[in-house]
Amino acid sequence: MKVSTLAKWTASILLATVISGCDKDDEKTAQADATPIKMWVAPNENEEAFWNAMVTEWNNSPQHRKVEFTTIPAASSSEEAIMNALASGTEPDISSNVFIGFASQLNEMDQLVDLAKLPNYPQLIDTRNMGEIVPAWEIKGQTNVLPIYINPIVYWWRMDLLKKYGYEKVPTTYQDIYTLSQRRADDKSGYAIQLTAGKNWWDRWFDFIPLYYAQTNGQAYIADNKAQYNSSQGETVLAFMTKIFANKWSSYDFTAADDPLATGQVMASVRGPWDIARYRKQYPAILETIQIGPMVTVDGHPQPHTLADSKGVVMFKSSKHQTEAWEFIQWVFSNPEHDLKWLELTGMPPARGDLLTNNLFTAYLDRSPVEKQIAAHVANAQPPAATTKTTEIQRSMTQMIERTIFSGMTPIDALNQSAAETDKLLGQ
Repeated sequence: MKVSTLAKWTASILLATVISGCDKDDEKTAQADATPIKMWVAPNENEEAFWNAMVTEWNNSPQHRKVEFTTIPAASSSEEAIMNALASGTEPDISSNVFIGFASQLNEMDQLVDLAKLPNYPQLIDTRNMGEIVPAWEIKGQTNVLPIYINPIVYWWRMDLLKKYGYEKVPTTYQDIYTLSQRRADDKSGYAIQLTAGKNWWDRWFDFIPLYYAQTNGQAYIADNKAQYNSSQGETVLAFMTKIFANKWSSYDFTAADDPLATGQVMASVRGPWDIARYRKQYPAILETIQIGPMVTVDGHPQPHTLADSKGVVMFKSSKHQTEAWEFIQWVFSNPEHDLKWLELTGMPPARGDLLTNNLFTAYLDRSPVEKQIAAHVANAQPPAATTKTTEIQRSMTQMIERTIFSGMTPIDALNQSAAETDKLLGQ
């Protein structure tokens, strides 16, 4: 074989090899570029329906990096599932269903992106009318969570039962509850109110904490890394709860299998927007009688603060698609039509300040009186304390309540003991 021929043949092989190698590299790059944004959402049928609609619409555009969403994997809680994923390196790019306490833990672990530093963040907050909402979500100077919805904790009152006692409007003061409770006890008809939601740590979000927010005009129960709830106002709240139980005007042991509001065992109980669909299906006649009432206070404040049962979306620092994931988040929450769809599918008020002024939402709420009444309390609802010790603190609060019910401890002594436990947890 001639040298010239051999040289040409060798060059051809080398060129083919280089080209083949390039093809493989290009294929790998293309595969990497096609990797979808992974999102986890709450394992809830209605929320899944919303995210399915959003993701489907987003993915229809060829310009968008595809989003792939699944429900948060099964575990004892969403928080445990996410922590397990972080430990194994299998976390998604973004996740919904994160409350501020868990976000505080993730912040401490340096796992979350500060959304406020991302492009067009101020514009998104302005567009979604969240200017008065997001400051309460700040964690150590960062904004790690974009709140999706706000469920203000309020009482559902059965007006059909209240009217039998001559009430044309819902009770708003402690004395109202005392008087009504005694009358119910006298005629052995049941209780006026279900005062406590249960015995779990998270139940304090539905009784002591919102009552504390109402009585203190929204003061923090944890501030400067120290308990604040063993104050005179905290004593007022716990004394109210103690008096109810001391007189056997409510029960601490309502069973989960029964709905005391639906059965008429109580005239009022904390319920959420998520209960509306259930009542429409199971108790439509009772839903027609429901009127929303605020957390009660000593003086019957007309618009008291309450707790926001609220969760939002976070982005993990490990995400390789932060730019595109943020574009998706902005796309979802910058369009009020999307928030309307959320409201229609879940019944939970979007975290917006214009629910009662934007015609898009008022037109819907006018057709659903209970949802409209709930939405009226969104502006006065604030999230729980941004602390990494949420579970432990609220277990202490549960024991605090139980000490007054079962051990005869005075409210201030029970408060001081719980506050001391909280301060120890917080390193004081």
